[in-house]
This record gives sequence, structure tokens and C-alpha cells, in this order.
Amino acid sequence: MEHYIDLHMHSMYSDDGEFPPVELVRMCQQTGIRMMAISDHNCVKANEEALKEANRLNIQYIPAIELDCTYQSVDLHLLGYWINHKSLDFERVEYNIRTQEAEASQERLKLTRMLGLDVTEDELTAISGKGYWKDAWTGEVFAEVLLHKPEYAGHEMLHPYRVGGLRSDNPYVNFYWDFYAQGKPCYVKTMYPSLKDGISLIKDNGGKAVLAHPGINLQNRYDLFDEMVTLGIDGVEAFSSYHDEPSAKHFHGAARKHSLLTTCGSDFHGKTKPAIRLGESGCFVGQHEIERQLLDAKKQETLEDLSSPKNQAAAKRSHSEVEKRESCGFVGLQRRGGKRAFRLAEVLRSKVAKPAASS
Repeated sequence: MEHYIDLHMHSMYSDDGEFPPVELVRMCQQTGIRMMAISDHNCVKANEEALKEANRLNIQYIPAIELDCTYQSVDLHLLGYWINHKSLDFERVEYNIRTQEAEASQERLKLTRMLGLDVTEDELTAISGKGYWKDAWTGEVFAEVLLHKPEYAGHEMLHPYRVGGLRSDNPYVNFYWDFYAQGKPCYVKTMYPSLKDGISLIKDNGGKAVLAHPGINLQNRYDLFDEMVTLGIDGVEAFSSYHDEPSAKHFHGAARKHSLLTTCGSDFHGKTKPAIRLGESGCFVGQHEIERQLLDAKKQETLEDLSSPKNQAAAKRSHSEVEKRESCGFVGLQRRGGKRAFRLAEVLRSKVAKPAASS
């Protein structure tokens, strides 16, 4: 079965990603991926760079983001596909999270030291300072510092994350899940938007809202999924590197039950998850169906956008303006937004009902 789609990966614009967007696109081409999305945490910066390179390499690129949000006190990740990545709404999201992260990082440092592990600010900044989120000390950053400190070479708490240990496949992110995730000793609460608000944000910016790797975030709470569907999610990432086969089958079945989009993604990060490779999501269905669903969803969104009262009014105004300008010898539109309105006018005029052909 051909695997050529990966809709979940992270660049250097995530607080735990490694590679520049352009390099990620080239890596995808080398892997045989023909449809991709970079879905960075609470940040859309990668999309413009990646889109240009993907177009050059003839790869179908979907602008995306991964939002942190909450539902019933459970922290979730919500993917947004086909978003307008130039919207200022996403800049506000990034600013909100960035502002909170500086304070949360200091609190994580205190909690880590309470475990008896000595870490300095300089050691953390030496790693985080190389990335885009310079003031964000994530669980993965703490892991990288601690696992490279000579004095902790034989520390019992760190043994599972060293070569041959039970958690050594992805040591940095496993350390995060074990000590810094929700409910763990070094967890620091961040004020994320609600799932409902996250869905609205994505949809208001032309996107489709897809619940990311629910098998890991909804552990022992699968019952919440049906409630989330009523809030308006458009799809579910049934196939993820985080899902075992039973989890993948469960959420693939749930997607079919509720007529939702089914997506697949590796959740590739680079050094924080070295065992995860691009294109590997455990997908056991034909990916042509996933591609068809996504492209159909985009077409439907475009048609709904064109037929909305707001855009019909814009098209009507534009058509009137075109006629006035043509009567004065003008051909093009020069007003702000004129080109888009003109396109809407042309599309809507082409959709005017025509006499039915005689049978």
C-alpha cells in the first residue's frame, strides 16, 4: 500500500521542532511524500516558506497549525487545515502562548529542582536560544540538558531514557510525557482556548478543524469524543505515530460513524522524537481516499465562501464597479480587494442558472 501523505510534522517554528520549513519540504520529497502539511504548535510562520518550496517541487501543500486547547479540563491538540495562514488571528494566538511560556518556564525550573535535579537557566537557554521560542523551556529541553550532564550519568530517574532503557526510543519527548505533561509532577497549567473557541478560530479563517492524536490525549476518556463532534470538529487524526492498531481502528470507525474527515500524520519533530520518521503514521487504508476527502473539503469550503451573503454582496458591488470603469475606459480594478471581488463576480456570474437542456 502506497504511503505518500503526511499531514502532521513540526518545523523549527514549534517550540520542540528542529528543521527549517524548506528543509522539511525537501526531506518530504526525498521520502516520496506528495501531500504534506507543517502543523507547528500555535504558530503559522512555516507555511509561507514551505508553500513556496512545495510548489517548486510539485508537492501538494496544505497550510496548517496545531492549536493547544482544552475540553472538560483535558488538554488537547487541534489541527487546522486549509487555513488562511496570513490571518492576524494566528499572530495573536502565538503572542498569547509566548507571553505565558516565559513565566511557565520559570515555574517548570522550580518544579524540576524540587525533584532533586539541578539545572541552571544558562544550560536551558543554551538549547532553547537556538530556536524560535527562545524563552520556552519545554520538557524536552529539560530532558536534553539532564541527559547530557556527566554527574547524572548513573541517575536512577534518568535510566529509562538512556540507550537500552524502556523509554529510550524517543527519550526527550517521553521525558516530557512522564514529568511535564498534564497530571505529572512538573506540569504547569497554561491558559489555552477552549476546544469550541479553537474550532471557531480555525473555521473563521477558512480551515477544517481536526482533532490530533486523540488516542494519547483522550486516554481512558474516549467517551468525550462524541461530545466533541457536537461542537463542530470536521475530522480526526485516526492514523498517528502515537496510535497502536486498536486505537487507529477505533478512531477510523468513529470518523466513519460521524461522517468526519480521516487524516494521517507522523508527528515528526526531529531530535525530540528520533524514532519517528516522515510518512509513518500506521495508516492501513488507501491514502487516495484521505487525499480525496481533503481536496473535496477544500472545494466545499470555497463554494460556501463564494455563496455567502457577504461575498455575494462584494461580487455585486465589484460587478457594478467594473461596468462603471469599463465605461470610462478602465479595464482593471485598482481598489483594495478589487481583484478578489472581481474573481467572485466572475465565478458567481458563471453560476447563474441556465435554461435546462431539452431531453
